[in-house]
Amino acid sequence: MIDRSQIGLALEPFTVMAEPGRLRFFAQAIGETNPVFVDEAAARAAGHPGLPLPPTFLFSMELDGPAPFAFIDRLGIDPGRMLHGEQSFIYHRPAHAGEALTFTARIADIFDKKGGALTFVVRETKVTDAAGGPVADLTTVLVVRNPGLREVR
Repeated sequence: MIDRSQIGLALEPFTVMAEPGRLRFFAQAIGETNPVFVDEAAARAAGHPGLPLPPTFLFSMELDGPAPFAFIDRLGIDPGRMLHGEQSFIYHRPAHAGEALTFTARIADIFDKKGGALTFVVRETKVTDAAGGPVADLTTVLVVRNPGLREVR
């Protein structure tokens, strides 16, 4: 079982630069056809100061932090029993290539379902710009299957 005293655990903040080439690659990989995500001129013509980040790109940027999975070890989670259950985003404003974005995460909740057969770990991350202004709030839910416990029906 995952120690519930870890609820509220603050993870080490880190800052990452949104690099234009990586944004283009990501947009192409997800099949984005809107030229504002790959063409600087199209982005500027649409009123953006640079290439905007595709909607789910912040999730990828969060993995750029130092030791992005260290909290999994800290919680004692066996990665072989874990899966990514959910990801959600609340955007306060668009982010653009060239911006330095700071990610500040914490463990927001840990709870069981299915009679303890599954444990859910909720991580909330605040993304801010260089001035400390809000850019987005990310929520990630991990699901951990607990060995030896069967679902209660």
